[in-house]
Amino acid sequence: MPEPAKKTVSAFTKKPKTTEVTAGNTAVFEAETEKSGIKVKWQRAGTEITESEKYVIKTEGNKHSLTINNVGKEDDVTYAVIAGSSKVKFELKVKEPEKSETVTPAEAVPAPAASESPAPPAESSQNTEVSSAETQPEEPLDPIGLFVARPQDGEVTVGGNITFTAKVAGESLLKKPSVKWFKGKWMDLGSKVGKHLQLHDNYDRNTKVYTFQMEIIEANMTFAGGYRCEVSTKDKFDSSNFNLTVNEAPASGDLDIRAAFRRTTEGHDDGAEFNFSSLLKKSSFLRPSNRGEGKSESQSDVDVWDILRKAPPTEYEKIAFQYGITDLRGMLKRLKRIKKEEKKSTAFLKKLDPAYQVDKGQKIKLMVEVANPDADVKWLKNGQEIQVSGSKYIFEAVGNKRILTINHCSLADDAAYECVVGDEKSFTELFVKEPPILITHPLEDQMVMVGERVEFECEVSEEGATVKWEKDGVELTREETFKYRFKKDGKKQYLIINESTKEDSGHYTVKTNGGVSVAELIVQEKKLEVYQSIADLTVKARDQAVFKCEVSDENVKGIWLKNGKEVIPDERIKISHIGRIHKLTIEDVTPEDEADYSFIPQGFAYNLSAKLQFLEVKIDFVPREEPPKIHLDCLGQSPDTIVVVAGNKLRLDVPVSGDPTPTVIWQKVNKKNDLIRNNDDSMTPSENSSDLNTDNKLLFESEGRVRVEMHEDHCVFIIEGAEKEDEGVYRVILKNPVGEDKADITVKVIDVPDPPEAPTISNIGEDYCTVQWQPPKYDGGQPVLGYILERKKKKSYRWMRLNFDLLKELTYEAKRMIEGVVYEMRIYAVNSIGMSRPSPASQPFMPIAPPSEPTHFTVEDVSDSTVSLKWRPPERIGAGGLDGYMVEYCKDGSTEWIPALPGLTERTSALIKDLVTGDKLYFRIKAVNLAGESGAATIKEPVTVQEILQRPKFWLPRHLRQTLVKKVGETINIVIPFQGKPRPKITWLKDGQTLDSKDVGIRNSSTDTILFIRKAELHHSGAYEVTLQIENMSDKVAITIQIIDKPGPPQNIKLVDVWGFNAALEWTPPQDDGNAQILGYTVQKADKKTMEWYTVFDHYRRTNCIVSDLIMGNEYFFRVFSENLCGLSETAATTKNPAHIQKTGTTYKPPCYKEHDFSEAPKFTHPLVNRSVVAGYNTTLSCAVRGIPKPKIFWFKNKMDLSGDAKYRMFSKQGVLTLEIRKPTPFDGGIYTCRAVNECGEAEIECRLDVRAPQ
Repeated sequence: MPEPAKKTVSAFTKKPKTTEVTAGNTAVFEAETEKSGIKVKWQRAGTEITESEKYVIKTEGNKHSLTINNVGKEDDVTYAVIAGSSKVKFELKVKEPEKSETVTPAEAVPAPAASESPAPPAESSQNTEVSSAETQPEEPLDPIGLFVARPQDGEVTVGGNITFTAKVAGESLLKKPSVKWFKGKWMDLGSKVGKHLQLHDNYDRNTKVYTFQMEIIEANMTFAGGYRCEVSTKDKFDSSNFNLTVNEAPASGDLDIRAAFRRTTEGHDDGAEFNFSSLLKKSSFLRPSNRGEGKSESQSDVDVWDILRKAPPTEYEKIAFQYGITDLRGMLKRLKRIKKEEKKSTAFLKKLDPAYQVDKGQKIKLMVEVANPDADVKWLKNGQEIQVSGSKYIFEAVGNKRILTINHCSLADDAAYECVVGDEKSFTELFVKEPPILITHPLEDQMVMVGERVEFECEVSEEGATVKWEKDGVELTREETFKYRFKKDGKKQYLIINESTKEDSGHYTVKTNGGVSVAELIVQEKKLEVYQSIADLTVKARDQAVFKCEVSDENVKGIWLKNGKEVIPDERIKISHIGRIHKLTIEDVTPEDEADYSFIPQGFAYNLSAKLQFLEVKIDFVPREEPPKIHLDCLGQSPDTIVVVAGNKLRLDVPVSGDPTPTVIWQKVNKKNDLIRNNDDSMTPSENSSDLNTDNKLLFESEGRVRVEMHEDHCVFIIEGAEKEDEGVYRVILKNPVGEDKADITVKVIDVPDPPEAPTISNIGEDYCTVQWQPPKYDGGQPVLGYILERKKKKSYRWMRLNFDLLKELTYEAKRMIEGVVYEMRIYAVNSIGMSRPSPASQPFMPIAPPSEPTHFTVEDVSDSTVSLKWRPPERIGAGGLDGYMVEYCKDGSTEWIPALPGLTERTSALIKDLVTGDKLYFRIKAVNLAGESGAATIKEPVTVQEILQRPKFWLPRHLRQTLVKKVGETINIVIPFQGKPRPKITWLKDGQTLDSKDVGIRNSSTDTILFIRKAELHHSGAYEVTLQIENMSDKVAITIQIIDKPGPPQNIKLVDVWGFNAALEWTPPQDDGNAQILGYTVQKADKKTMEWYTVFDHYRRTNCIVSDLIMGNEYFFRVFSENLCGLSETAATTKNPAHIQKTGTTYKPPCYKEHDFSEAPKFTHPLVNRSVVAGYNTTLSCAVRGIPKPKIFWFKNKMDLSGDAKYRMFSKQGVLTLEIRKPTPFDGGIYTCRAVNECGEAEIECRLDVRAPQ
């Protein structure tokens, strides 16, 4: 069953169409989408249309309209409507308003007379296009086939051009149909494209019609004949026949033969074609004119061609000058092109066909028939004689036939071949057809962003093969601004799109002559997400300032601006781009660096800004003591909380004051005051024992990932590459003799989420499934914003993203998958920091659907305790295959279905046993595969479990209705089917007696009875009778068997008389005729000297004969064999005494009799009978004729001689004439005539043969 065609995905249910409007009027375009709420954009010449007084845009539910007021000539452009990934283009055609002008009678110009401006005659050089579209304004749909318009019969003059056009509706087709053009029955014109033949095709997106054209250029007479156009799709086929008539070029009788070759001032091209051969055929050029013309014109009647042909080449210029021919070279060039009249071949009885076609790697035989059986032939290839070399070429001569066999044909054998016999040649062309190229590795679906490079790759079975690339059914070429690039690398084929656009979305197809592969390309708009923006910085002199941002696309570049001017990097200012992270680093910050800094990604309307503030630290000397003070101003989500992204550097500057200089202690604590880590530059643990745990460790490292730097007026706490473990509460304590101060700083480390666990797949259908997953165990310190889902084919390495907008839910229904292909899924979690690593891949799964319900579910048989059911497989099985069938039954009045069989059955029939007699049961059956159960096929009416009484009846085969003849020793196996319920009783009798089971075997079943005899003997002959008995009903048939054997020898043979050279014999029939009629006798003679036997008569039916032409002086013995259907008798009856042929001295003078005239005109004794046969099966037509002498037989079909056609075989045996037609087709139907001809006359008889297509 063909796979159902998949519809092209489109968001529109109604598309706007091209409209023609008069200038000044209003144009309205309408569109409908599948769903309401879809955002729709309208474009004019590629630019989005905004609503204004000129353009009115309306949306009501799923209906959208664009109204253009006061249409002008500038509005005559291409428009488009966009919804999601679907885009539909249409045009607005503006025509000028009609101007009404009144013409006064004085200004009116009279129409010229027809005689003043005659229409120019059509010339043969003009192109002629044959298409039904010219005669019909509207293209009619073909309700039966695929054609919208079929090619029509055409007529062209020699040298002219003609085009045949076929149109195919493409609205319901998934891909472009395949079209082939043929000449005659088998010549494929696809390999003939060249100077005289061109094939074209195109596709109209508005009307969705494919147009295919065959253009014949400079036609000649050999182009005439029947042609055929075949169009085929995946599950449909159609063909159309048409004829081409080629007429000879017309020649004017008043044309001067020399005027055609005179140079004029009209600029005629010397190389122009002129059919001089047809000109010479006109007698008016060769006869002197009868008109009274002047002397200057009298020379035009001279036959210049005849003069030139007879003159030597040295006289050509003189003759041309004498008769005013200045273009002698052009004339001689054209004279050489005259074709000689083809004479009937004397060397060839049958020449080569014009062309042959063979598949690459196969062999081909070229055969001619020559008139002379002893003639030698030469075979030439492209003008060179073919020499015997190995097994490549085999030359054969069988009677009049000469055969050239070419083995293992390759493309090098595609050439012109000639067979030469003496001076005659026979030409042909051999076309070698390459084997189909298969696609071994198909295309894969791809999803890219606008502007990215796309590369489709497939692998074919042959290196350097030619393939065709198509997009949505339209062939791709390099002509359109070199958008597409095609590449071949060994067996791999590539289609490359360097910069993809939204219009490139669609289905891409690669085609070879042996396969097709389709892949989908989805091009999405670029959406740049900012994972981390740049933040304001406050730094002190000589410190480092780092601005950092992170975007979603690592290929995006950008520029940094300072107060609106681009930042130029130098030794102090560094700009870096690593992956998705962009950094601006300023070393040794100065007051001049204080400004507004911005980062602008190239190609996107984003502007990330931050401010750099320069901090001046002023130190005032206070001679008095001051308690320590922490001047902390934390910027974060909450007071005293600092947020840092994992992997980034945390630098915490804490300004401090106090006199004398305080001691700084850093420690990390939790909320329960459990000390995790502390440090002190100069204190001992005992000094802190009141506040801290005795297990404190002092942190005095000035280097490393986590370190503390001390300065005069501030201290710095640094964490390089922050990690999750660095998150917590950090306490800084200041102490000096005057007092102490402390502050708690909360550091929060945020990161991308952990990868989710592997997703689970459920609810798997034909091309969809439901994907479910759980949130990640750790969200990275920021809420999860959504999820990204990817899928790939099991054997592929390319993951394809399924969504560009984040999924908020924890389930997703994935669609548009291919049934029978194994897929895997994985998940990414996304928060404000970025995207997690991918989750582990899901378990591999295959989109499959349950099969359709079984068909033709019927009850085959019913008995008292069993029911026999049968059905056919489902129409659609799908990629999941078929595990088996589940049969159930339900009692009438109940709703409970009970399994009728244990488990599933793989057969398409079932016998349900152990049922209760009299129950009324409903039966149903379901097909089961991996995807589940199909719908149920149910028997509508309940079945009563009860034996059905059926009258006994034999179905005697046709060959048993007449006597069955077998030879002794042969096996006899007679099968006689019957019907009858309950099972009938069967009785066999022979001649009224019961059969002996030891001699004859009998086997009976519920549907037939068999009689078996291993070795037949003569006593097995007789009348056999078999009887069926059911209660009081019976049926019987009789069979007659005849066993035959070879007969015995004839009896009582005797030599009756001998005279002259003759001997008379006589015998009686054999005593044992072998249980068959004696068909005749075979008489043999043997010389007594040699005793070698020679047959004198065979199939002789009388019991006496005269053997003549015996040799004088010899003695002869004679013997006779008898013959029946089994053959000759094993022994013969032989004469006891020999027959002696006496020598005589006198010459025997036979009496003179008048010879009787047995001649008779042919007469048909049995006529031909009209017949109706089925196409594809050999058939015969038979009749009988008599006539003396034996008539010659001719067969005709529709008055055409069939003797040279290999499709027909003719037999003649003893006056019975038979014509065998091999595998007839509907084209072989017609009137068949048989003609018998001899010297006395002729006779004809005819019949009609109808060939019908098989049902």
